[in-house]
This record gives sequence, C-alpha cells and structure tokens, in this order.
Amino acid sequence: MSCNNKTRPAAPRDLLLRHMLFFLILALLSCGNPHYANQNSNLAASPLPVASGQDQSDAINRPTSKPYTGELSIFEDPKRDENLQPNRIMDILGIKQGSNVADIGAGSGWFTVRAARRVGNAGIVYAVDINRDYLDYIEKRSKREGLANIRVILGKDDDPLLPERSVDAVLLLKTYHEVAQPIRLLKRTRVAMRAGALLGIIDRNGKGDDHGLDKEVMIKEAERAGFVLVNQYDFVKPDNVDYFLVFRASP
Repeated sequence: MSCNNKTRPAAPRDLLLRHMLFFLILALLSCGNPHYANQNSNLAASPLPVASGQDQSDAINRPTSKPYTGELSIFEDPKRDENLQPNRIMDILGIKQGSNVADIGAGSGWFTVRAARRVGNAGIVYAVDINRDYLDYIEKRSKREGLANIRVILGKDDDPLLPERSVDAVLLLKTYHEVAQPIRLLKRTRVAMRAGALLGIIDRNGKGDDHGLDKEVMIKEAERAGFVLVNQYDFVKPDNVDYFLVFRASP
C-alpha cells in the first residue's frame, strides 16, 4: 500500500492547486522588484516620436557662432546709421505707416526703435530675442522713448514665436550666423508673414563660426525654408563686407 501511494499520480485538484501556488509566488516576486519590471517595460517601449513639425531634413550640419551676450553699447555706435542706412533698409522692405514688423535678434533694439518711429501708432514692431535681459532693456527703452507700439517676444533658437500672419516685413540684422537651426526658424517665420511680406537678412561673409556666413550658403538655406531671393544689395557697409539679401515666400 505504501508503495502504491508513492507512485500514484497527483489528482487533478492537487495539480491545479500547485499551479495556482506557483503563479501566486511569481506575482509576489514581481511586485517586490518594481525596478526590474520597469526595465522590462522600457526595453519594450517604442522610440520617442519626432516633435510635431520637426522635419529632421531641416537640421543643418555646419558651424554657427555663439550668440552674443555682451554689452549692448556695441550696438549703439553712431557710425551704424551711416554704415547700415536704416531708412533705406526700411524703404526696400516696404516698411511704412501702419506696417507690422519683426526684428529678429533685436539686441539693444537699435533697429526696433527706428522701425517703431516709422510705422507709428497704427503699426507694431515685434522685438524678438532669445536673451531675456536684452528684451527687458528694450522694454525700458521703449517707455523712455515713448514708443508704445513695441512688443517684446522671448523667442527660441528655432522659432521666433510670432503670431501667425502678423507681419508685413522681417529683418534679421547680424543675427543669422548665430541661429542654431536657421531653416526651422525661417520656416516658422514664414508662417508669421502676411501675403507679399518681405524678409531681409543682413550679415557678412564668413565660415559660420566667425560671426559671418557665406551668402550663397544663406541663400540655399532660405530656399530650403520656402523663400526665393528677390534682390541683394551691398550698400550696408562701405567696404562691401556686409550684404543685404531680400526674400519673399515662394508660392
């Protein structure tokens, strides 16, 4: 009898209880080791999606200059008016009474305040910069000079954060070579431009990391962002080191 008891197969009820006990033990062990469980779930996770509107083909692979963060007095050299001829720039960009203008990379607001005087109370000038201290300076300056038509915007290195279809003219003055993602920035700038609006870019020839960029490189990047070159000038500095490119959004 004892031998028969040892060799007798387990009853189905016993097998069921053993299986239930086995799985209960596994469940308790899993709950006691959440780190391991998290590791397994991470291994099975899908790659993070690309941010909406971020086309990887828009990324550039060239040097850029570190954005200037120094004293603002450098922008207020009296010779700048003579060299850059801001009134002529505004004429070319069609900036007039009632226009809405974006000054991207506004710095001290050197161009911002000149454009604000031109457009008058019926117009708006958006001073865009990634440096909060510079924008604070522009706000104080606009109050000091009685210019209530200036709006400051803390932009991003790939987005000026301008309202959609809000501007008639845009200027990037000695700024483009510092923009980390210029094609993305220009694409988002284009969304902010009204029909017929013009984009002006003033810079100097260089290698990208020397506070300048070859104008042919800039033209190709603007084309990738959906702009066409409509004119170019070299009057913005007597020695022709600087250039002034004017673009319109392609149809």
